[in-house]
Amino acid sequence: MKILRKVIREIVDHAKQEAPLEACGYLGSKDGIIKKIYALTNIDKSNEHFSFEPKEQFLAVKDARAQGLEICAVYHSHPASPARPSQEDIKLAYDPNMSYFIISLADGNKELRAFSIKSGVIVEIILEVIDDKGV
Repeated sequence: MKILRKVIREIVDHAKQEAPLEACGYLGSKDGIIKKIYALTNIDKSNEHFSFEPKEQFLAVKDARAQGLEICAVYHSHPASPARPSQEDIKLAYDPNMSYFIISLADGNKELRAFSIKSGVIVEIILEVIDDKGV
């Protein structure tokens, strides 16, 4: 899966801004490249789980459609745990067509990993980082 370098920076920035709470949002892609982040509010205000603010979620989907983007992934942060799906993440991965990105800030790291989660089966997705120029 291809992702713009600037999108990764924006995910990291959002996670750092929200810490110690979980940050969350959508990622939008076009032509097979993730090009846009939709940083959403975690209305759970928790460091262990998240829920999107419904109005923001609707506006993100509407904006993506208007820009010809596909909402292809959900991202969230793990402020103090590794970048791997928790049992709750696996249980709540309802959409088998969605990718799930997790950014870990544990131990001062900024590790971003992506996963496909289908019927409880987790497969890591290899990310190819694309430079922002010329895309």
